[in-house]
Amino acid sequence: MAETLANRVSRIIVGGAHALLDKAENLAPEAVMAQAIREVDQVAAELRADLGKVEAAKHLVLSRTARLNSEHEKLAEQIEFAMTQARDDLASAAIARQTDIEDLLPVLQKSLDEQNEQAQELESYIVALMAKKRELEQALSDYQNSQSNPGTSAPASNSMARQSRVEDAEQSFARVLARQTGASGVVGGNVSEAAKLKELAEIQRDQRIAERLAALKRQHQSKSA
Repeated sequence: MAETLANRVSRIIVGGAHALLDKAENLAPEAVMAQAIREVDQVAAELRADLGKVEAAKHLVLSRTARLNSEHEKLAEQIEFAMTQARDDLASAAIARQTDIEDLLPVLQKSLDEQNEQAQELESYIVALMAKKRELEQALSDYQNSQSNPGTSAPASNSMARQSRVEDAEQSFARVLARQTGASGVVGGNVSEAAKLKELAEIQRDQRIAERLAALKRQHQSKSA
């Protein structure tokens, strides 16, 4: 059975870290880590494509809802006019259409709620993947620095330090996923859209950092009081 996108995200973020470390130790470290980074980028691109499809579907639902609400209001005016003309038959037909609209709107709202939930889910995966990519890029940079300065520490010490960083990363990413919901069409390769989505993820991350800093400041002030 083909691996689902959700499973790929989970595997990249919380699984396989020790296997990657072993491969990096025994084979070609830079090539292995670079491949891992490429996989993160590939899955993130697929998630952005899915997110674009969800956003397009949301737009269609919102447009349809707006048209129905506008029609409902116009029908109310027509019903009142028909009644002033003693045309109960026309008023009844307009009321019947209003009833149909009132039955449709909750269905559209439910669809919109589901799409909003799916969009949040996809965004959370993209944010987590970008965090994983930064961790892998840092690990690659650390390795390259260690190769440039081979005498700074013993190989065994380097291996233990790298393993410790990987374990810390795994725990961090597990917490990220634990805070998110589990995983779930008009895009593909739109550079401008991808850049905007990346900017959105970075803004969300900066906001999380600022909120955590503000909370820590409040704790510090309460202890000092």
